[in-house]
Amino acid sequence: MVKFGGLNLFFLVVWLGRAVTETSNSDTPPPEKIAVIGAGIGGASAAHFLRQYFGRSVQIDVYESATVGGRLAKTSISGQEHEIGGATIHPLSLHIKEFVQLLGLKERKHPNNLLAVYDGEQLVFEESEWFIVNFIKLLWRYGFDFLRVKMWLENYQHSFMRIYQYQAMGYSFSTMEKMLQVLGGDKFVRLTKRSIDEALQEAGISQRFIDEMVGPIIRLTYGEGVHVNAFIGMTSLSETESDLWSVEDGNQLICSGLLYSAKVNLIKGKVTSVEAKKRLRRNGDEVTIYEVNYVDGPSTSYGAYDIVIVAVPLHSSDPEIHFRAFSQPIDVARGRYQEKFVTLVEGHLNASFFSYHGAGPFRPTTIGTTVHSGNFILGASVSTPIAGGASPTRVWKVLSPEPLGEKRLRQLFPSWAAVRQAQWLAHPRYSPDDRVPPFILHDQLYHLNAIEWAASTLEMMAIAAKNGALLAHHRWFGQLDKVDQNVPQQVKVEL
Repeated sequence: MVKFGGLNLFFLVVWLGRAVTETSNSDTPPPEKIAVIGAGIGGASAAHFLRQYFGRSVQIDVYESATVGGRLAKTSISGQEHEIGGATIHPLSLHIKEFVQLLGLKERKHPNNLLAVYDGEQLVFEESEWFIVNFIKLLWRYGFDFLRVKMWLENYQHSFMRIYQYQAMGYSFSTMEKMLQVLGGDKFVRLTKRSIDEALQEAGISQRFIDEMVGPIIRLTYGEGVHVNAFIGMTSLSETESDLWSVEDGNQLICSGLLYSAKVNLIKGKVTSVEAKKRLRRNGDEVTIYEVNYVDGPSTSYGAYDIVIVAVPLHSSDPEIHFRAFSQPIDVARGRYQEKFVTLVEGHLNASFFSYHGAGPFRPTTIGTTVHSGNFILGASVSTPIAGGASPTRVWKVLSPEPLGEKRLRQLFPSWAAVRQAQWLAHPRYSPDDRVPPFILHDQLYHLNAIEWAASTLEMMAIAAKNGALLAHHRWFGQLDKVDQNVPQQVKVEL
């Protein structure tokens, strides 16, 4: 992993971020009311940044129909809680680190995993606790492919880290493509338009390594294969780094803490539509007001807002929020979200199912499967409780494309003490043919989750939230020199 000065970079980002002023030299009065739809990591982060940029006088209403935290879900098994949603945080997730520090939360380091890869007949790779043993195993089977991939990954990570200096100086972007263009030029944009398979082959990586190492990692993180776009592939490979962590007592605490800190008005209700309406100001100017309609049980209500930030998935296959009275159709993704099935099992894994016949207990803590394995699971890993400690028997988190019935469970676990299953729409179904929709839906209507069509992680949503808050601020006050512009050469800061 490339090191970027660690804490020095972190504090630089925090300091510069606070240097962005809350007020503006513009004669335009600040907005009176802002709505944020969704209280997951995107919505909670947006509320935080909106409060930072627009000040304390603006009313911020956050709508949430379910639980604060959204897809940062957790469940209890045998009296201990486990993450089943967004469970891991990368060590270079600088926005999330800033939130955790601001809220006084504690980091919980994840133990290093031992990876095994199953191809349907045998374990083609089994990681050891010894670095030198792993190096020899990788070299013997894949040559120097693992080093080439590491260098390929670090090159793009270094370019993407520049987003923090851009945001710290107040720059924002109307589309993901424009953001990537500024960060790394055409080569970065192409990552979203070609598969990880094609990108790595072009970098000289063998098909064996792509199929046996890259593919299983993507199946574990996104439930798909090497047909996903290269930006997604890069994000998946980053999740194999060491020093991954999460928040003690649950990642959901970030969301609830940010909402409390931003002093928002949390409205429990399901938003059904956003309607554009014209209003006259006292000076005679015509402005657009957004009416947010929602239901709470049998009752319906609405609120009127100057700015609306949508922080929930929008896609044409199942539109849960309708947009009315807009002069042009609202531009949302034409794809659909992928349903994710997670099963927590406290029990002894049937190692022979994976053709493991080693002496002693089954040592791997993460199992990846190749796309050619014909297996009914995408992967599995040992889960640790969110408050620390451990169960007397391992708790396995099994990811599958369909719900696991008792027959399948019996194949994997001869016996178990407890089972918990969950499912939800986790992230988009990815393809290099996907078009990443814009962040701007209308004049003062923004969509954070557009970023998920490039990659979906906690930090990506936090980046989208800060970008959305900056966009709203700059466009409201007419500071367009901070939108879709490159950083002037004389103020660039090298990482």
